[in-house]
Amino acid sequence: MWQGETRRSDLLSLRYSRMLANPLAFYRGNALLMADDLARGVSTPLEVQICGDAHLFNFNLFSSPEGRSVFDVNDFDESDQGPFEWDVKRLVASLSLASLQLGHSDSKQRHIALSAAYEYRQSIRHFAEENRLAVWYATLDIEATAKDLGAFFTQNALHRVNSVVARATGKDQQRAFAKLTVDKSDGLRIVTHPPLLVPLSQLVDSGYLSATELERVIAGYATTLSSDRQVLFAQFTALDSARKVVGVGSVGTECYIMLFQGRDEFDPFFLQIKQATNSVVATALGRTSKVSSGQRVVEGQRLMQTTPDLFLGWHSLSVEGASRHYYVRQLYDNKAAIAIETLDESLLVTYGRICAWTLARAHARSGRGAQIAGYLGKSDVADHAFASFALAYRDRTLSDFKSLRSATKDGRITLTT
Repeated sequence: MWQGETRRSDLLSLRYSRMLANPLAFYRGNALLMADDLARGVSTPLEVQICGDAHLFNFNLFSSPEGRSVFDVNDFDESDQGPFEWDVKRLVASLSLASLQLGHSDSKQRHIALSAAYEYRQSIRHFAEENRLAVWYATLDIEATAKDLGAFFTQNALHRVNSVVARATGKDQQRAFAKLTVDKSDGLRIVTHPPLLVPLSQLVDSGYLSATELERVIAGYATTLSSDRQVLFAQFTALDSARKVVGVGSVGTECYIMLFQGRDEFDPFFLQIKQATNSVVATALGRTSKVSSGQRVVEGQRLMQTTPDLFLGWHSLSVEGASRHYYVRQLYDNKAAIAIETLDESLLVTYGRICAWTLARAHARSGRGAQIAGYLGKSDVADHAFASFALAYRDRTLSDFKSLRSATKDGRITLTT
């Protein structure tokens, strides 16, 4: 609960409500708690750019600029330099909890975590043997799945990759436009749906950015784009802005969206402006970043993702004498999330291995794939260690979840009704 001290007090009850939906939802919101747990233990000196919150929901399908469907890490709010195994532990523990939620036995949960750990070890060794450019350009897309993963997956598993991908539900700019806007007498505006979506003109709490301050963020952000993208961005006109509540772990931080229009009303464009704070990795390790939090997020995403958002950038703003840091990206970039609840055991194994391959590729881009591969070795000792950790941290999460639920019953925290 102590993380709530740095969050918006008016949204804390919603944050806790979402975390208490089930143990897996709680896990999604406990990144700092887990980082603190990991920092208290023994970590390797093998540090790379890590996601910092590599649970199974933070991997998604995207449309690349060329229109290909690409699977990659999705969330970089906590991305920082840290021990590679923190990401692997975060992933395998989330898979164990997902398996538990699906009603699987302990042995099945262990098998799912073990398969992901095995895939990470094999994949990082594969990338260690590739030349630097091959690692940098490696992607997991629908068309190239057999080429990229054929050395590790059986043909049956490769077919299952396509089955998992087929279960994704996508969102794009047009769908967001239809859902989030309304045509008023003075033109297109963002709809009101409190507390999840509130236009800035209707926010009475002065703690949020004003429309003018948000425009200053966008103006500064635009200078962090490459020159060609600055030309493209200049062709859009801002129409409206709002505060938006997103995710589980992010609830309580500032998040805004801005509606833009390009050629005409049939050319909509949304940007998401998210507050960036000190990463859970740096907080747990007692470190201070050399760059602003917004820049940290953007640079982490650019390093770990094969095809980062075209409009990814950042800006810092002084508000009442204090600096606030933000990063900016498209609200939806033809993104699709996997419906975990529709997966059976074998499909969850496949999905976990896809995530592990993706994570290994992201880590290898930092240039330390060979050292990580050497540390993990050729035997399955590390795989079993990760699987054992997954089950142990599953139990730790269940205990913490019960503690949060008890805090609700005792009246120490309140929930959104």
